[in-house]
Order: sequence, then C-alpha cells, then structure tokens
Amino acid sequence: MSDLNPSQQEAARHIDSPLLVLAGAGSGKTRVITRKIAYLIETIGLQPRHITAVTFTNKAAREMKERVSALLKGKKSQGLSISTFHTLGLNIIRREYKLLGLKSGFSIFDAQDAESLLKELLRKGKGDDEVANSYQWRISEWKNDMLTPEQALAQAENDLDQRSALLYAHYQRSLRAFNAVDFDDLILLPVRLFRESPEALEQWQNRIRHLLVDEYQDTNLSQYELVRQLVGVRQSLTVVGDDDQSIYAWRGARPENLIRLKEDFPSLKVVKLEQNYRSSGRILKAANTLIANNPHVFEKKLWCDLGPGEPIRVMSCKNELHEAEKVVSEIIHHKFTSGAAHGDYAILYRGNHQAKLFESALRQHNIPYFLSGGTSFFSRAEIKDVMAYLRLLANPDDDA
Repeated sequence: MSDLNPSQQEAARHIDSPLLVLAGAGSGKTRVITRKIAYLIETIGLQPRHITAVTFTNKAAREMKERVSALLKGKKSQGLSISTFHTLGLNIIRREYKLLGLKSGFSIFDAQDAESLLKELLRKGKGDDEVANSYQWRISEWKNDMLTPEQALAQAENDLDQRSALLYAHYQRSLRAFNAVDFDDLILLPVRLFRESPEALEQWQNRIRHLLVDEYQDTNLSQYELVRQLVGVRQSLTVVGDDDQSIYAWRGARPENLIRLKEDFPSLKVVKLEQNYRSSGRILKAANTLIANNPHVFEKKLWCDLGPGEPIRVMSCKNELHEAEKVVSEIIHHKFTSGAAHGDYAILYRGNHQAKLFESALRQHNIPYFLSGGTSFFSRAEIKDVMAYLRLLANPDDDA
C-alpha cells in the first residue's frame, strides 16, 4: 500500500467498525475499494466468496473486477462478488425464488417492457396510454420507497394518486401472472423477503461477511435498507460516497442516506479523501468555491500538488452552432501550437442530443473522433440510409 496516501491507507486498512469514505472527485476512491478488497483477502484472510462489492453501473463493476484481479493475480479472487445493486438483487431472487412465490425461469421486464404492459392495462381500462410513462415513474417511486399498492392507495392525496395506485395493483398482478419482475423488484423483493424470513436473511448475512458500496450518495431508500439488512449485527461495512456528487435525486437517490449511516451505525468511522489527483489548483479552487454554496452533510476541501495550472477561460457563444465551431477551432489552434495528437483532446457535453453539432464541425475539418457513451448521429440507421443515397448521387459506382 506504499503508493496510497495516508488517508487512503487508513481507509483501506480499517476493519474495526463501519466505515464511510468521504471521497471527493478524483481522490482515488476506486483504488481504495480495490486495495481494501485485496487487504481483506491477503492480510485479514477473509475468503473471496464472503466479500461483496456493489456499485451502480456494469462498467464500474467490470473496472473494479479487473483491478482486483490484477492485484490478486487472478486465482485468489475466485468467488468474489463485484456487481451492480440490481445484479446482487437478481442473484438473491434466483436463489430464493420459491420463497418469493416465483417459478424458475422468471422473466425480467426492462423499462420498455414495463411501459408496454402499462399501456396495455390503460387501454383495457379506457385510459390514455400516452401517460403510461408518468404512471411508470410514479410506480417506480413507490417501489423505491418500499410501498405496496395498498399502502400507496392509503396515502393517496388526490384522484391522480388513487388512479396510479390502482394501476400499480393491476400492474403487480399482471407481473405475477407473467411470472415476471421489473428492475425495481430486483431490490424490493429481496428487502421484503429478508423482512419476512429471518432464516433467509441469516443465510445471506453469513454469506456476505464484508460489504463494500460505491457511490453511496446515489442509493435510494430500498437500496439503503438492503445494505442495512445484509450487514446485520456484524456491521462489516465500507461505503464510499460524496454528497457533493449527488445528482440523481430526480430518480430516487437520497443523499441523506449518508446522515442515516451515523444514526444506524453509531460506531461509524469517517475518513476523508481530499487530495485530488486529476485537476490543477485553479480548477479545484473554482470547484471548491462553487461547492461551498451547497448544503453539506460533511465538510471537506479538495486540494492537489499538481501546481496552479492554466487559467480558466469562460467563452460566450451566440448559439449552439457557434459553440461547436468555437470548440473545434480551439482544438485546431491548440494542436497546431502544441504539436499534440488528436487523442489528447476530449469534448464533454451534457446530453447525447448535443453530439450532432460537434460531430458535424469535426467532420467539416476532417478531424477523426470517437463517440463515447452513445450512438453516433451518423451511425443511426435512418441517417446511414440518407447518407447512402447522397453518396450514390455523388458517386454512381458506389454499389455498396
């Protein structure tokens, strides 16, 4: 662990009580989680099959697995569980499906399947299927808050809530008839199972003897409850989070779960990771100034030893087209003056719908690019068809 800073080492080695690692952006939190897993196995002697780590994306889980495997040189990590919350829930349901009243080979409805089912139910009830999506969000909120259809109906404050709760009940009956679960059920069903079956809970608590949770500020109520149940009296828990990076309240995330940790685990230890390895001093100063305006559960201040860095520039643009042209011209100018490669540049944008203008500007200047995290505008089937006709007009020999 010689390559970890003192705070990272403290977090990786702490096993005497529940631990919250308050990790600022770029502070090496994934390194801490992977080193702690290796420490638990190699130094503490915990069997890999008794360690479970959960995060929020398959990509993050894959990266964590690769890092741990490299640290432990492969075979030592056999049996270790690193997955998303939903995969963990699915594994529990697959083992306990009989207790949950399901048959083997049950189906999992994704968001599109669930919306189609709701539309069908609305048509049967002479409803407007265009509002299916809003009903879907409401039902998902209730499930994340661990409310049954009956509880949702009892709490209904208006006609819309009543209709939603009745649809929720009909939706759940249909899922059962289809021997199916939806994504929210992957967390909710294990939570209900563990409440109703102490024997099943004890078995899983004996199976998972140390639980590590990444991006804890993004957990919702049912995910928090699942963590609390699995940890049990052993309280072998490591969570990594940062209330300043909580951006998913709109889909049920509860950053206040960080506060609940102190209430539910009185012996909780907090370790702050404040050294940033990603950004220069000026960037961190600007970030700290902005973050200071947020309501905080825990105070922290990011710092680095990478020097002040270049001054931050703010450029105003007339519109989104001018913005794309400005960004590309800046890349061309900087590449010419610095001799950098195309691969040294990245363009960040808020939504995939913004990619088209940047792609067009890059293509106009013959700048090669790779689009990450979305489908390229020019790779869409309908766009490819149009472009094929245009190419054929320009080149009649383009038989492809």
